[in-house]
Amino acid sequence: MTESLPILIEHSVQIAWDFLERTGELDDAAVASRFLVDHIELMVRRGERRRLLLSNKAIDDYRRFKRKRAILVA
Repeated sequence: MTESLPILIEHSVQIAWDFLERTGELDDAAVASRFLVDHIELMVRRGERRRLLLSNKAIDDYRRFKRKRAILVA
């Protein structure tokens, strides 16, 4: 049995969140949460259903987002 899409999104976000939290990479919780949810929802809308791929891609994208944001602020 496959997960419903809302559960798939929730689990994928939680995996990404837990990893980023453990590694100390989360800054603003509201920004991080919105970023992860938006990116994972977009991938799901495009047809991706593999939970670990969703979470790993979201982690990579969040890291890139943070680097770009740091450059703009500096």
